[in-house]
Amino acid sequence: MGKIILRLDRVMADRKVNLKDLSEQVGVSNVNLSKMKTGKISAIRFSTLEAICEALNCQPGDILEYDPNAEPDEEAE
Repeated sequence: MGKIILRLDRVMADRKVNLKDLSEQVGVSNVNLSKMKTGKISAIRFSTLEAICEALNCQPGDILEYDPNAEPDEEAE
């Protein structure tokens, strides 16, 4: 089984948006956005994903990627 990989850090870098600014635009704490950026989460609300996509002018597929060869994290099982 593969796993979902978050590419928020890459999209933020492409758009030259820092964590503080995105946090303010999306209404999510810096800590939670940092966890998303580093892939240390096991779930994301659609409303949060929508807000991130709106703020970064991107599609969910720009942020989320499925890697069929990656081993899932033990915490997420």
